[in-house]
Amino acid sequence: MRLKNKTAIVTGSSQGIGRAIALRFAGEGANVVINYNRNPQGAEEALREIEAAGGSGLIVQADLGKLADIKKLIAAAIEHFGRVDILVNNAGLETHAPFWEVSEEDYDKVLNVNLKGVFSTTQEFVRHLMLDNNHGRKGKVVNISSVHEELPFPNFSAYCASKGGLKMLTRNLAVELGSMGININNIAPGAVETPINSKLLNDPMKLGALLNQIPLGRLGQPADVSGLAVFLSSDDADYVTGATYYVDGGLTWNYQEQ
Repeated sequence: MRLKNKTAIVTGSSQGIGRAIALRFAGEGANVVINYNRNPQGAEEALREIEAAGGSGLIVQADLGKLADIKKLIAAAIEHFGRVDILVNNAGLETHAPFWEVSEEDYDKVLNVNLKGVFSTTQEFVRHLMLDNNHGRKGKVVNISSVHEELPFPNFSAYCASKGGLKMLTRNLAVELGSMGININNIAPGAVETPINSKLLNDPMKLGALLNQIPLGRLGQPADVSGLAVFLSSDDADYVTGATYYVDGGLTWNYQEQ
């Protein structure tokens, strides 16, 4: 078990990639804090699966666009498990609109969760580790980014801006936090079969066109991401920081916007 006796917070883990990571972490021996904003049923289901497998979990509702909720999330995790060793910044959202029609409300909503939320949650996590610095504790941060930190994605400008910012934030923090024994890396999924892609999954023409651009010929599954998250959160990745790992079936280097 690569994460035995570790405690991990996985934001946005009531469904999709986050839930897969939470369950995989529990299977690797970690205590897992399940975070959700609007899907309590999914969080409860994830907790039941973790406990059925002999793991230990905690559910904490928090809107990652609000600093007060972020502080509540970190504090609840520490109070319940005594410490936090791993942070997976998975929570994210997107809105679809031509650039000239994007509202200030939608722009703020996307950036507040996808970039500001990651910044603030990581900041609170690092402060927690600093308080316990005399014990020589290391920490691992894994950000769930997107291939669109690199690839343009017309009609999703705010989303792309948030993921591009996340790429640079990860690189900067890798330099700034490295001397403290804190590693931070990005996972950039491509087209993964999750609720956020439900419209794509129900549009045979768009789905077929996309599959033609994926060299491996299929959509990704949440499990394709969760295994890498385990590696980056484990001692096996102690010399890995500031990197982005593309989990996209080869899409990034074969992509053409339709």
